[in-house]
Amino acid sequence: MSRKLFILAGEVSGDMHAAGVVAELLKRKPDLRVFGIGGQKLRELGAELVYDTRSMSIMGFVDVLRHAGFLRRVIREMRALIRKEKPDAALLVDYPGMNLIIARFLRDLGVPVIYYIAPQVWAWKEGRVRKIRETVDRLLVIFDFEVDFYGRHGMKAEFVGNPVIEELGEAVSSPSEAFRRQHGIGDDDLLIGLLPGSRRQEISMLLPEMLGAAAMLAESRKVVFLLGRAPHLDYRWQDHAPEKSSLRVVECGSHEVMRCSSLAFVTSGTATLEALCFGLPMIVVYRTGWLNYQIGRRLVRLRNISLANIVARGLGAEGQAVPELIQHEASAGQMAELAMQLLDDRPKLDAMRAELLEARGTLAGRVPSKAVSSVVLEYL
Repeated sequence: MSRKLFILAGEVSGDMHAAGVVAELLKRKPDLRVFGIGGQKLRELGAELVYDTRSMSIMGFVDVLRHAGFLRRVIREMRALIRKEKPDAALLVDYPGMNLIIARFLRDLGVPVIYYIAPQVWAWKEGRVRKIRETVDRLLVIFDFEVDFYGRHGMKAEFVGNPVIEELGEAVSSPSEAFRRQHGIGDDDLLIGLLPGSRRQEISMLLPEMLGAAAMLAESRKVVFLLGRAPHLDYRWQDHAPEKSSLRVVECGSHEVMRCSSLAFVTSGTATLEALCFGLPMIVVYRTGWLNYQIGRRLVRLRNISLANIVARGLGAEGQAVPELIQHEASAGQMAELAMQLLDDRPKLDAMRAELLEARGTLAGRVPSKAVSSVVLEYL
């Protein structure tokens, strides 16, 4: 008799991480039926998806309130679907706002709940630990420090390795000379990366500032800018560029940006962790709406917000492995000024690269897709 797995991965990164697990599960249980919420990667594996991650990618307190009616409808439909299908187990991936609500419903129905990529309660909303303890059967974390954090709160967490390391695979390699030849980039051209994010809100807030900083840098240096595009988004970067600027911008995948750049502007998020794995010196930037920022700054307890700094220096560290420019500081002028300081200080760039590569070692050691699939199989 075939088994059923309910899955909820509400973001693009969650879809990618979940797909690795499902691919492993299907090798060992080809008749497994997977259904729920996910994206392109899960769909390609045959998952039956009621909602796509593209419609679920909602960020910020204000945006959540604006879409409250839609989110409530999704929760109602997921409850009805779970009640109808009676899954043998559930795999919830990140996306805590909705997943913790669904987790309680699943627990009340007696469905085992495996939570992969735990909510970042060490950053804010520490009170969620009690809810996790009451509703989750197995908590699988991707940072080793989370094991101690949850342990201090009376809950067992299992470190399964970091999916970013696994998914990057051989992408983390030396810059390719073929890439320069392919795009007509000279050997003496400086390559600077622009990674504005994977959400439209992030791009509208930060890409104009990145391009403004790029225009300033291009005035004094021979630079080619590598723009990493999220494949699911369609936009013209030229619409965000300063007037009368003659920037040389090459569009490519984000990993190509990370492999080839000497320095990059990176929107805070998973991309900073990926850039860390490449040892890419970076300036982390983040900007959100005024109200979102005012609420967030009162709730978030961390000194640093980027995963690159948290992994490299620890949760409570005062120093930074990479600089962060947040909210009003994330302006074209400040970004360009800081970039010029770093580019003129080669020892500092080299030290930054070395620290990031050393921090990558703390994330390795296990293959998350295999470790998580083994846990899921225990319940199936």
